Amino acid sequence: MKTLIASALVATAALAGGASAMTSTSAAEVKIQRYAPDADLSALSDAQIASLLNVVNGGDSRGETESKIESLLRAYN
Repeated sequence: MKTLIASALVATAALAGGASAMTSTSAAEVKIQRYAPDADLSALSDAQIASLLNVVNGGDSRGETESKIESLLRAYN
């Protein structure tokens, strides 16, 4: 449920535009980069960022989360 709410908030903020979208995206990127510090997220869509954020908030172990994030990033490139 928390993952669904987080995804909805990211999507809503992205659709709202302006500073609130930038703040939400930046917060999401910070969370994602805790697990993939060298990841370049600048070319990813809002949907891809939301997908990565779902993994971060998924409740898996740190190693599993890192592995899933890396896998998704490879698929997005």
